[in-house]
Amino acid sequence: MDIKVLGTGCANCKNTIALIEQVAKARGVSVTLGKVEDIKDIMAYGIMSTPGVVIDGKVVHAGGVPSRDKVEQWLAA
Repeated sequence: MDIKVLGTGCANCKNTIALIEQVAKARGVSVTLGKVEDIKDIMAYGIMSTPGVVIDGKVVHAGGVPSRDKVEQWLAA
């Protein structure tokens, strides 16, 4: 599973990355986690508010830290 967190490196972006890592580790799910920090690259996904989350090329979240339940749903799919 390829996951990208879109954001310029703010606290919410860092918290989102940490949350995804925690849930993936707890569930034993193997993920490739990357960061996209360039504004042009972020806008290419159509994201106007960060952090955004892209899983396997599909935008699944934008604007704020996702809930733990939401992250667990993504990783269960």
